[in-house]
Amino acid sequence: MFTSIAAYKFAPLDGLPELRAQLRALCTAHELRGTILLSPEGINVVVAGTDAAIAVLLEALRAIVGLEDLQTKVSESAKQPFRRMLVKLKREIIAFGVEGIAPAHKSAPKISAQTLKQWIDEGKSLVLLDTRNDYEIRMGTFRNALPIGVSHFRDFPAATERLPASLKDETIVMFCTGGIRCEKAGPYMENAGFSNVYQLDGGILKYFEECADAHYDGDCFVFDRRVCLDAQLRETDAALCFNCQLPLTADEQRDTRYEIGVSCPFCFAAKQ
Repeated sequence: MFTSIAAYKFAPLDGLPELRAQLRALCTAHELRGTILLSPEGINVVVAGTDAAIAVLLEALRAIVGLEDLQTKVSESAKQPFRRMLVKLKREIIAFGVEGIAPAHKSAPKISAQTLKQWIDEGKSLVLLDTRNDYEIRMGTFRNALPIGVSHFRDFPAATERLPASLKDETIVMFCTGGIRCEKAGPYMENAGFSNVYQLDGGILKYFEECADAHYDGDCFVFDRRVCLDAQLRETDAALCFNCQLPLTADEQRDTRYEIGVSCPFCFAAKQ
């Protein structure tokens, strides 16, 4: 059994080349796989391995100044979900490309999974804004959520400009897979005049952990070989099309136009 963790923290980091070398050596020694992104603005971790190996990694990460309270989302799988171990230096730990957005200093207020569930249970007037890419959203999202309408997170600012002006006075709860995209999307929307924006702390994965599938339909796309997780954080039978890389449900895989390694119902015509 493999334990997967997803974690991020916006905190000023320095000495990045040396830190990269140390983390690469540690992960290699303990047979961990996944990706660690390091930048001056913080760290983003998606890694899998044995419980013991994950514990060693987390101890090392939390010993770094600024990462002492690094929080994780945890899931398990029978197979290693990652092919290799990468530790990269990046300008941003989540690509956004907008100057002046610094979540370590200012982010939108967070609400917990339990609070969001309570708000929905009570019928509180709010807009659920899905900040993920369209191909992720098609596999599952909160009921009645508004998709931001992007194919890449860098398109978020332009998509925000297309939102109805009436939303600027609404209570908006934005969400993504694990929370990191909302750390930048929230301050951007506040700067754009949206006056009452919250972000779901820990994203969909933390919501699944605490609230299962309450008010959520479908699965959650993840960026590894598991493709999607259900509300119990278990790997589903979803697959990726080899050709167009679109995630496919079990029904879509039964379509006659789906051929492993060749095409799926959505790119079949382009392959003819």
